[in-house]
Amino acid sequence: MNYPETKYPLQKETYEIIGACMEVHRNLGHGFLEIVYKDALEYEFLQNGIPYEHEKKYDVNYKDIVLKHKFYADFVVYDKIILEVKATNGVATDHFTRVINYLAASNCKIGLLVNFGEASLYHKRFIL
Repeated sequence: MNYPETKYPLQKETYEIIGACMEVHRNLGHGFLEIVYKDALEYEFLQNGIPYEHEKKYDVNYKDIVLKHKFYADFVVYDKIILEVKATNGVATDHFTRVINYLAASNCKIGLLVNFGEASLYHKRFIL
């Protein structure tokens, strides 16, 4: 499907990321630790020429200061998309909140939450 770019920004890139996640899930299934899925995703990103940064560090601004503690995005893909990886039984509200907060702190346009911990891959897109 082709959606208007204004309604679904970075649609092509998002589709490629979700495709890589599906490939990982198809090969590994569910039940591994989160780090295993991250390793497999790095492999898929490299194989498919998808630019990414793993564990990218961001400052958190508060009023007129930068806080001491930083946040580390699981992946930043295409320099514009936060990818938060989970391997849990179900997705909790705080996972959604975390992605939204990461978007605000990073100034990225799109956030993806993927959960490898279920029999079927779960993914949700967030648009800032």
